Amino acid sequence: MEWMAFGMFVVVCVLLLAGYPVAMTLGGTALGFALVGISLGLFDSAYLEAMPNRLYGIMTNETLIAVPLFVFMGIMLERSRVAEQLLDTMALLFGPLRGGLGISVTVVGMLLAASTGIVGATVVTMGLLSLPTMIRRGYDPALACGTICASGTLGQIIPPSIILVLLGDVLGSAYQQAQLRMGIYSPETVSVGDLFAGALIPGLILVSLYIAYLAILAWLKPHTCPAIPLEERAALNKRDLARRAMLVLIPPLFLIVAVLGSILAGLATPTEAASVGAVGAIILAVTRRYFNLQRLREVMRSTVQVTCMVFLIFIGASVFSLVFRGFGGDDAVHEILNNLPGGTFGAMAVVMLVMFLLGFVLDFIEITFVVVPIVGPVLLTMGLDPIWLGVMMAINLQTSFLTPPFGFSLFYLRGVAPDSVTTTQIYRGVVPFILIQLAMLGLLAVVPNLATWLPKLVYR
Repeated sequence: MEWMAFGMFVVVCVLLLAGYPVAMTLGGTALGFALVGISLGLFDSAYLEAMPNRLYGIMTNETLIAVPLFVFMGIMLERSRVAEQLLDTMALLFGPLRGGLGISVTVVGMLLAASTGIVGATVVTMGLLSLPTMIRRGYDPALACGTICASGTLGQIIPPSIILVLLGDVLGSAYQQAQLRMGIYSPETVSVGDLFAGALIPGLILVSLYIAYLAILAWLKPHTCPAIPLEERAALNKRDLARRAMLVLIPPLFLIVAVLGSILAGLATPTEAASVGAVGAIILAVTRRYFNLQRLREVMRSTVQVTCMVFLIFIGASVFSLVFRGFGGDDAVHEILNNLPGGTFGAMAVVMLVMFLLGFVLDFIEITFVVVPIVGPVLLTMGLDPIWLGVMMAINLQTSFLTPPFGFSLFYLRGVAPDSVTTTQIYRGVVPFILIQLAMLGLLAVVPNLATWLPKLVYR
């Protein structure tokens, strides 16, 4: 029976690589294996009878309402040209410094990550807006590409992030299962707010490391990231620049603080804060005169498309995990991880490696809905902190999306980069940022309090 479970996992990976739709692949493969299992007497059809209850649970899960709201907020901000104005203003502020344009791209990437939480949209937007400018200013193309890819993936870890919403919901269920296995019948819960608070400090440290790398490179190799020419700097009016910076930076910052601050302060749930963010994005678009009914229809249509995709994958993944459990796959995974050399450390290392490799071929949504429900309860039964585990997984997937040759972030940038930029330059540019990511993973592994201190302070 266990081999049927693992065979099902292999077939799913093969079909996904062949280009079949994710949700249909997950659900269809699971149902096909279930029918074969029933005919061979290896699968109890009672497991499939639990499917309606699972679907009803997805439909009535209030936490998941935050997904379309955060998606709406991100798309509305993207269509309101917030990124373009932020980038222009930050470039003028930091431009007189060597490496200043790269630092401005990183800071804007962080702000967009906190505003939208959508990696693909951030990388594409930053690639279209900043890559031609950086190359025209004399930046090394590899450095420019690496900076854009790395700052674009900050949407994985900087809250409020879509992946943290989904991961928080899945890990919350896994944590309850783990406690029930350990005989704790009044289980504690882990919320999306916990994960937001846990990811905040590691995310800010990661941004600081990016900026420090750019500053050091500007000092050691100034020709790779020159400052704005003197004649252009002389034409800048400092008073007008300061006024423009206030007008452009304060509204998005206020929106981020309103959304994230209300969650951390306990004033609102993530779902309620997401609704505040959606309304705030509309107000921001209206004040910038980029709002009309046509644009609203486009944003709503895009939001529905993304949300339907997420929930359809969620349903397919629910069918998959149910059939996987029916074949005894979860017990087999539990036994394998418990028998690995190195105990908890060995199990954690193997899971992180598998998730890293799966990040080459699967999107974070599939990994969150398929892999985490399988390995999460096992790792949490071993005594790992769920918030720390969630942040480690998020940074691990972020690193995977940056790593050649299959990183999603690299594909996004390749699609919008000019022909003068080679794929080799993109790959070469992300290597230092991958090393920074790995260093951050190591630091978080050694100092778990970086992820657990703030949630304990805020929510305990």
